[in-house]
Formats: sequence, C-alpha cells, structure tokens
Amino acid sequence: MSRKMRVTLALSIIALFGTLLMACGNDKDNNAVSSASAPAADPTPTTTASASASETAEAPASERKMTDYMGHEVEIPVSPQRVIFVGETFSDLFVLDVKAVGTSTSMAADTVYEDRIAGIEDVGFPINLEKTTSLKPDLIIIADTDEKAYEQLTKIAPTIMFDTFAPLEDRLLLLGDILGKKPQAEQWLADYTKQEEQLWTDLRAAGLKPGETASVFTYYPGDRLFVMARTGLSQVLYSPNGLKPTDRIQQVLDANSGFEQISTELLPEYAGDRIFILNPYAELTDAVQSTEELLQSRIWLDLPAVKAGNVYRLDIKSSGSDALSRQWLLEELPKLMAK
Repeated sequence: MSRKMRVTLALSIIALFGTLLMACGNDKDNNAVSSASAPAADPTPTTTASASASETAEAPASERKMTDYMGHEVEIPVSPQRVIFVGETFSDLFVLDVKAVGTSTSMAADTVYEDRIAGIEDVGFPINLEKTTSLKPDLIIIADTDEKAYEQLTKIAPTIMFDTFAPLEDRLLLLGDILGKKPQAEQWLADYTKQEEQLWTDLRAAGLKPGETASVFTYYPGDRLFVMARTGLSQVLYSPNGLKPTDRIQQVLDANSGFEQISTELLPEYAGDRIFILNPYAELTDAVQSTEELLQSRIWLDLPAVKAGNVYRLDIKSSGSDALSRQWLLEELPKLMAK
C-alpha cells in the first residue's frame, strides 16, 4: 500500500468526513468489497433472544435476533468469539476487553492505539472476502451502509451495520450488548464520565467561563474547509459540562451531521470563543498549505478568538471518536489549552 493511500485511509478512521470521502471499492476484484459508510437514518437497534428448534427448555440460547441501525434483522451469537470489526471506532473493542480476529489495519495507522493492533489480522481495504472467510468469523461488524458489501459479507457470517457516528455512550452500550460485554461497557463509561467531569472542573478552575463556545475546523485536499459537529474532538468539547457550539454549528448538529463544508467568508459565523484547528497529515500538502494561508488571512486574524489567543492546534490523527482516542483527548486538552 502506498503512503498516500495509507494516509487517506487513516484519515477515514477519524470519521471527521465519514467514509464518504474514502476511496470506492474496486468492482473488478471479486474478492473485495467497498467500505464507504456515511451517517444514515437511525432506527433504534434491538436484540431479542432466539433459540433454535433443537434447543431444549433447559439449554441456553446460542443465538439471538438483532435489528441493526439500517433495519437488517440478524441472527447473532449470544457470545461471539471470533469478531471482525471494520470501522473508525475500532478501539471501542479494546475497552470492552475484546480482541478482534480481523480488521482493516490501515484504518488504525497513526492513531493513539496503533501499537495495540499487533496480532490482529488485516482483512484489507476494501475488505478482502477470501481473507475474511479464512478467519472463520462468527460475527462481522462494519461501519458501512453499502448493501452490496453487506450481502457479500452475510454469506460468510452474521453481519451487522454499526453506526460509528453514534454518541459514545449509546455506541459503547450497544456494542457491549452485542458482544456480551455490557458490564464492561457500563464500568468503562462510568470511569470515563468521572474523568470527563474532572476535566471540566479543572478547566473552569483555570479560567474557562460558563457558556463559552467552541469551534473545530480542518482542511481537506481541494481547498475544502470543514467545520466539525458530530465527530471526534467536537464530541468531547460539546459534552454537557463542556463548551457550547455556536448557533451555526448547532444547526449542523440538529441536522445530525458529522461535519459541514463552509466557505472562508462564513468563518466568522461559525467561529466560537475558542477555536481548535486540526492539522492535516503532512503528506496532504495542499490541505497543509490551505491551513497556513487561512491562518495568515485577514478574515482569520480579525476573529475575536484569534485576537484573544484562544486558538489551539491538534493533529487530525489524534482526534478520533473511538473510545481510546476520546480518553486520550481528556488527558491532552488541559495541556493543549494551557499553552
């Protein structure tokens, strides 16, 4: 895999642009499927126990029915043992003490948890069907709304389309339920909530005022400026005790969107009291150049947050929505905002 492709894939796992901006699968390869997921309608997933006809009244059910967020009714194992998970929130599995047998390892490139995927088989990107079959999964979880990809994977093992854009608490509790790890999910979330509350207590003691607003911006190749809403760092900042979105960003949140492309002329309407800039990958030279040009522009220099020195820069690779990245951000934010 070329460095350019690896960077493109790594960007996708952060879910800042969703996998709408990821490369499409190669239709000429019958052993691969595309992985182009995007936020979609969100029917509430449900699970119900389901025993086979051969099970006695005394025997516990080995399978149960679940309806995923795209409306597929799936028979899944009660206690899956060989899980393949392909999505930008892969580290959610680590906090549930689940080690997947396979994933798209390129999606973990340059993340805070990259070193933890050693020993997990790479199913490729696009997903290689032959490799997936060889791992003998009993459950496949994908951040993908491509029905063609879904149908191909269901021939290998029960497959769930999973909403990786969902809020951390909703997402982790559902994943814990699916994997038979709900107590672990509840405990981790309780610990995370305490860390989160302590973060905002410390920041307010350091001078953060109630009601302050925040914005997160980043550039993508093609001189495209995006404001983040329902993804990554924004999810941390807009927690109940945290910073507030501006009115224009609230509109994006109300539309259930992860992000929105804006023109630089509209920047003042989206800019908050505190601004966070996500640094593009160095290899994306046009995005890097666009970022630096913006930071020297008159429209940028005139923003109140810039004049007040309330601007913070963070590498985009560290701004994921996954559990371990979220935990890392809680530790990093006080250091970042103290600069």
